[in-house]
Amino acid sequence: MPLYIVRNDITQMKVDAIVNAANRSLLGGGGVDGSIHLAAGPALLAECKTLGGCQTGSAKITGAGNLPCKYVIHAVGPRWAGGGFGERELLISCYRTALELAKENQCETVAFPLISSGAYHYPKDQALRIAVDTISEFLLENEMTVYLVIYVKKSYQIDGKLFADLAKYIDDNYIDEQVVQYPKFIQRREAFIEGEQPCDFSVYEASEAFERFTPPVPEAATYPMARSLDDALNQMDESFSEMLLRKIDECGMTDAECYKKANIDRKLFSKIRSDKMYKPSKPTAIAFAISLELSLDETREMLMKAGFALSRSNKFDIIIQYFIENKNYNVFEINEALFAFDQNLLGA
Repeated sequence: MPLYIVRNDITQMKVDAIVNAANRSLLGGGGVDGSIHLAAGPALLAECKTLGGCQTGSAKITGAGNLPCKYVIHAVGPRWAGGGFGERELLISCYRTALELAKENQCETVAFPLISSGAYHYPKDQALRIAVDTISEFLLENEMTVYLVIYVKKSYQIDGKLFADLAKYIDDNYIDEQVVQYPKFIQRREAFIEGEQPCDFSVYEASEAFERFTPPVPEAATYPMARSLDDALNQMDESFSEMLLRKIDECGMTDAECYKKANIDRKLFSKIRSDKMYKPSKPTAIAFAISLELSLDETREMLMKAGFALSRSNKFDIIIQYFIENKNYNVFEINEALFAFDQNLLGA
């Protein structure tokens, strides 16, 4: 754990293994395949010649030549032929076989490209969905850090309807803090400029509006009623760590279930558990709220314990709010959307 989506050149990833989107011959080709063979040098091709090729939907492992990793896992994805020829099952098998090979060879860190989404023309949004679902399912049962490496942004595409819905939600909910702070002044100033009304604001008022701007106070959170006065007093003094551990117990989850669903590394969770006053980053705090499937009010409360708040002038916060309101608590799907809108990822 966890799964990261990153912009990088896969040949530069310093991990235990990188996955090559290979063809059946394993003798190199274009795109990612060609780049990996070029960076690895002739030793990689020489070893691949001894393997006798590879079937579609499967994978084989070799050394890495001149690459900064230990292994290259050559995974052969399917060519897109309309979706009626078992392409989905073959692509899932491709990822699963590569992950099992990495596990068998004690790899703790693995980097994948989006297999079949280039020259094999697998629809990019479907290729992404299969990659994330298959990798995340594997990670729920195994300890490994996996990187999904995107070289150019145009090769990355989430579901079109989700992207459109999110874009509209952001547009409907995004508030420019400066406009919120002094809307009446702006309206009067613009009316004066357009000649619709005489100037009725002073130089002092203008300087106050533009030079002494103070961001608005975040909306107050509402909290569920405590079971007793003692509960209420205890919860007031709770730290983030204490609230997190209490919520895990209330949800009947194990620690591992919680941090895996949050896309959080086990070592980080151990730090939080052992340090009562641990202060997480905002993405980490939200990741745990998502894992616990907290309501919007409960999420605000958990953020407050860590010293943060949700804001309607922050696209990251609005995207999180969208998923919570729609009761979609899949941290990997949320990260897909955050990456598409150039925002920080949860658990990263």
